[in-house]
Amino acid sequence: MTDFLSAAAIAFGVVLLVELPDKTLVASLVLSTRYRPQPVLVGVSLAFAVQCIIAVVAGGLLHLLAPWVLDLAVAALFGFGAWILYRESRGDPDEVDIDLHVQRQNLPFFKVAATSFGVIFAAEWGDASQLATAALAARLGNPVAVGIGSWLALVGVAAIAVVAGRLIVKRIPVRRVHQVAALIFAAFAAFALIKAVLS
Repeated sequence: MTDFLSAAAIAFGVVLLVELPDKTLVASLVLSTRYRPQPVLVGVSLAFAVQCIIAVVAGGLLHLLAPWVLDLAVAALFGFGAWILYRESRGDPDEVDIDLHVQRQNLPFFKVAATSFGVIFAAEWGDASQLATAALAARLGNPVAVGIGSWLALVGVAAIAVVAGRLIVKRIPVRRVHQVAALIFAAFAAFALIKAVLS
């Protein structure tokens, strides 16, 4: 059983790598250009919490399977995540055009938080980070630590988007990061598959 801090750190690193140049950053940035940043951050943080809970519960259930079945399930989750990341890396050019001159709407805190929650919850459903969270929860056997690490990475990405998202979107080659993340996910999938065959 991996200890709590190691599991949280692994989840944090994997999810941060996947999400830093992904639609989470872009969606959070767009929301923060339209609304005040504080309720946006509250709404997206709550959406990430719900997504992480769902992922770690699924991963915790997978952990109950026989070891070789668990390894096959983890391989499938990481393989599917690698495919999603690879497909996204083949999409449109790296640059994302975001109109940062749109005037912020001064809506009530709860309405902005609820809107932000809905946007992120819908955008993140079945995303590579959610698949990775489930797979890591299953593999490491410490779903609480994995959930906390994943959630902190997601909230960190959203906070970065609110503060410095425009610079990141313009300077990081999104396609390249997706390709690297896809290779890492594929390696995780291959490792789990080999482990399942050797069990």
